[in-house]
Amino acid sequence: MSSPLKIGLVAGESSGDQLGAGLIRSLKLHYPEAQFEGIGGDKMLSEGFRSLYPMDRLSVMGFIEPLKRLPELLGIRRHLYQHFTNNRFDLVVGIDSPDFNLGLEKKLRQQGLLTAHYVSPSVWAWRQGRVKKIASAVDLMLTLLPFEADFYKQHDVPVVFVGHPLAEEIPLVTDSIQARKTLNLPEDGRILTLMPGSRASEVDSLGRLFLDVAQSCRRQLPGLHLVVPAASHDRLEQLNGLLNEYPELSVTLLEGQSHLAMAAADVVLLSSGTSTLEAMLLNKPMVVSYRLGKWTYALVSRMLKVPWVSLPNLLASEALVPELLQDNATVDNLSNAVLAYFLDEKKVLALQHRFAELHQTLRHGGNRAAGQALVDLLEDRRR
Repeated sequence: MSSPLKIGLVAGESSGDQLGAGLIRSLKLHYPEAQFEGIGGDKMLSEGFRSLYPMDRLSVMGFIEPLKRLPELLGIRRHLYQHFTNNRFDLVVGIDSPDFNLGLEKKLRQQGLLTAHYVSPSVWAWRQGRVKKIASAVDLMLTLLPFEADFYKQHDVPVVFVGHPLAEEIPLVTDSIQARKTLNLPEDGRILTLMPGSRASEVDSLGRLFLDVAQSCRRQLPGLHLVVPAASHDRLEQLNGLLNEYPELSVTLLEGQSHLAMAAADVVLLSSGTSTLEAMLLNKPMVVSYRLGKWTYALVSRMLKVPWVSLPNLLASEALVPELLQDNATVDNLSNAVLAYFLDEKKVLALQHRFAELHQTLRHGGNRAAGQALVDLLEDRRR
């Protein structure tokens, strides 16, 4: 009788924990006796996973914290490497956290272990040379977005597009009325949701600009109500301070609840980032903006290899939604873009039709498809 499969999983943050838990469930359908070990959070633990370290030991932010914690992080990676190689794991999957996982995967693969990576880094957008390291680190890349898979195919990296978990979770039809009821908002009023970012620097850069835009829009839409979800308690206090300068605005300020805040909106004005994907899946017309320091922007714009920054535009390969960045991020430009949605129902309906099509393309099996791709990889190795 053959011994149970040993599968290593390494997740470094809550989104990875959620993907990891779904992956374990999917793989157990094929290998009910398999053992799952590595690093994961509560959701993975609830599926019978054994975590060798608390997941939060890998959750580091910014530039300084990783440097301070480098000796500890290298020690954890060294221990994982020894654990997976000494026990000859059948497969090791790094889930996101590429700075930690890709180096580990490369060393394991050099020792003959089968490796995969779940969630592509943004190698298609900048520093494309990293694809060479990825090619040497993984036997298979699992991507959430279709254009990522196209990029890897062009560079001869084995890849499977599995779809985005958010596209599976979010219904194709958004219940905006229910979202408004939950947040005690007027059911039939016009609502603009503002999301200037989750970091203090982003709110510093975009908070007052977005409120100026709302004030400008309100002159043409007198009953306009604003919803502003703060990403944390600190951002709540920061935004509250800003709102004191705008006593005439009608505002609901929330701590968290960004999903509901977007679901309740007619239009969303937001900073560039992953929230643009969620807004698209909720079928919400949006205007995307961002501002960086002058020199940072000059550097980043030179390194970027893609014509757009928002995920809806990247997915559609066209300018579906306005992106008003840097010097183009003015009150007039942003106000005009927001008002165009409120005043042109045909424009909104056409956009929502495209969003629905894109939503369907991202429903590609998710964890079920990821699990099947890894089963195929394992079975190929066994042949």
